[in-house]
Amino acid sequence: MPKPDFKPAAFTDKPYVAIPLTPVESNQVAAIGYDAATKTLACTFTRGPGHVYHYPNVEPETHAAFMASDSKGKFFGEQIKPLTFDKFSAETVAEAAKAKQE
Repeated sequence: MPKPDFKPAAFTDKPYVAIPLTPVESNQVAAIGYDAATKTLACTFTRGPGHVYHYPNVEPETHAAFMASDSKGKFFGEQIKPLTFDKFSAETVAEAAKAKQE
């Protein structure tokens, strides 16, 4: 059976706002962050170049449950993956970090 064509999600044209990320133990999820003021969950993954995904309108309880989950990958797949997101390239993230240091 042929594999279906997979097209990665496009990068957003929204401005990138850095959300501090906390590394987590997971085979899938590398780090998670949360901005309570905007209810935005940030996530990056163990595979790939380090793109950052922002999930808006995530309640603080969902973030807390994600951080406390025994399986971050399973929680992500069930609770976070179906949500809408903004994808920021690893280059955009690196440029923002460099600009902040200058």
